Amino acid sequence: MLIGGAAGGLMNVFIRYASQDVHPFEVVFFRNLFSLILMLPWLVRTAASTGMRTGKLGFYIVRAAVAFVSMLTWFYGINLVPLATAQALNFTAPLFATVLAAFILKEQVRARRWSAVVIGFIGVVIVLRPFGELDADMLWILASAALAAMGAITVKFLARTESAGAIVAWMVLLGTPMSLVPALFVWSWPSLGGLGWLIALGVLGTVAHLAFARALGAADASVCAAFEFLRLPYAALLAWIFFSEPTDVWTWAGAAVIAGSTLYVAHREAKLARHAPERVSGGRPAAPTLH
Repeated sequence: MLIGGAAGGLMNVFIRYASQDVHPFEVVFFRNLFSLILMLPWLVRTAASTGMRTGKLGFYIVRAAVAFVSMLTWFYGINLVPLATAQALNFTAPLFATVLAAFILKEQVRARRWSAVVIGFIGVVIVLRPFGELDADMLWILASAALAAMGAITVKFLARTESAGAIVAWMVLLGTPMSLVPALFVWSWPSLGGLGWLIALGVLGTVAHLAFARALGAADASVCAAFEFLRLPYAALLAWIFFSEPTDVWTWAGAAVIAGSTLYVAHREAKLARHAPERVSGGRPAAPTLH
């Protein structure tokens, strides 16, 4: 989780540098392309072992499309919003996922988890500076978090019958050609230096994905969730080092409220998964998802 958080934080820095050379939509495409190239050996092994046969291709397409749009909004918004603020707002994804799971997957969400969700969204209001002018660019980040939550819901549904390897493999294979479409409308060839940032971005994305997947395979999800919030100090430090961005009190205060609520939700879901698995995600853990 520590390695994944550090890689994720550096990814956001590289997104900004790469976006100075080409449009953020094009950055999304190259991030997916280079990740696909790096993951090809694993994809070949996965295809050989599972055959990649599925009766749920439509759901895989929906999953890839939702994750792709979430990535678009994140890569675009991260260039407009301070890094630490963006990271704080991104912590809301588990809250959105809880709400969506209740309505879409019909998971049982009782009063304590609903209360934690409400408190978490109060934290969002704090980050949005309730006593000042609303920065509309922050809505890009919230949209990305909500879409990431929708992607997590599709993974939970697929995980009931599909293997984690197949879910990840189909995501990579479908997401890359999808990301080419909007990139073509803003296409410009990257410079040599810009290409270096794009390759590094693909490498870091793969490292972050593998690190988080390894962590979730080795420890309980609620334990991993606690380390997830180290992304905020990572983001604040990197923003200060690379872009001289200060982090204000609203971001820290709102992030603390969001972190507390999402940790409680993770704790309750982990407890239910152990004692009443039929009430959470169809009784099977969801595969890890990343931007």
